[in-house]
Amino acid sequence: MKKFLIITVCLFVFYSSFSQDNTSDFKLNKDRNLWQKFTYDIENIFGGMGHAYTRPLHWEKKQWNNFLYVAGGTTALYFVDSKVDRWANGWRGDVPRWLADYGNEYGSPNRNYLVTGAVYLTGLFTKDEKLRRTGVLLVSSASAAGLFQQVTKRIVGRARPRANVGSDVFDPFHIDRVKDYDSFPSGHTILGFTNAYAIAKQFKNPWVKAGIYTVGAIPGFIRIVDRFHWISDVAFSIATSIFIVEAIDKYLDKKYDQKYNEITQKSNFEWDLQLGLGRVGVVVRF
Repeated sequence: MKKFLIITVCLFVFYSSFSQDNTSDFKLNKDRNLWQKFTYDIENIFGGMGHAYTRPLHWEKKQWNNFLYVAGGTTALYFVDSKVDRWANGWRGDVPRWLADYGNEYGSPNRNYLVTGAVYLTGLFTKDEKLRRTGVLLVSSASAAGLFQQVTKRIVGRARPRANVGSDVFDPFHIDRVKDYDSFPSGHTILGFTNAYAIAKQFKNPWVKAGIYTVGAIPGFIRIVDRFHWISDVAFSIATSIFIVEAIDKYLDKKYDQKYNEITQKSNFEWDLQLGLGRVGVVVRF
C-alpha cells in the first residue's frame, strides 16, 4: 500500500510539471501528438480525482438520500458482522485456493496498476479513443478510491476479524497503519470493484455487466472468507466504488468525445435498500 501512495504522489508531481494550458480548446484538436495526448490524460486523471472528492459539496436531495441508504445499510450490516463471520466458519475450507489467491492478488495496488496502466497505454498507442478514455477512467477511479481508503482506514482503525477481538473494536487516528486494525474500508474490494464497474460501462448487455460485476466482487468475497474484512467493510467499499466511478465518468464526459452515458444518462445505476425484521436486502437495477 505504501507503493500505491508513492505512485500517486509521483503522478501528481509529474502532472503538475507537464499539464497543459487552455485544455478546453486543446481537447478538440484532432491533430495533437502522442505526448500531448498523454499529458492531457494525466491532467484529466487528477482532475477526475478532484471532481470525485468535491461532489458531496454539490449533492442534491437524491444524492443525499443515496448516501443515507449507504450509511443505513452499512450500519445494519455492522450489527451482523460477527454472525456472518461465524457462519462462514462452516464453509471457509471449501473455497478453492486458486479463487482465494485470485481475489487476494487482483485487488492489490501493484496488480491494479498493471491492469489499468496496460489498458490505458494500449488505447494510447493504438489510437483507440474508447479504450484510451476507459484507461483514464480506470486509473483516475482507482487512484481516487485507493487514496480515499488509505486515509479512511487510518482514521477509523477498525479491528480485522482475524484480530479475534470482535467487530466493534477500534483503534483510530494513526498515521501509520496498525497491524490488524485497518479493516474499514476494504482496499482490495474497492480496487477490484472499481475496475469491474468502469469496464462494465463499455457494455450494454445487462448479463455481460452482471458477469463483470461478479468477477469484480470476488476480492471482497475472498477478503471475508480469509477474515481480512467484515461484510460491512466490503458492502461500504462496493458502494464507494460505484460513487467514485460514476462521478469521474461524468467529469470525463466533458473532456472526451467518447461518452458512456449518452444512452443511460436518464437511468443510471439504481438500487434500493430494503430493511425488515431480521433481514437486509439490496435491489439493484442497471
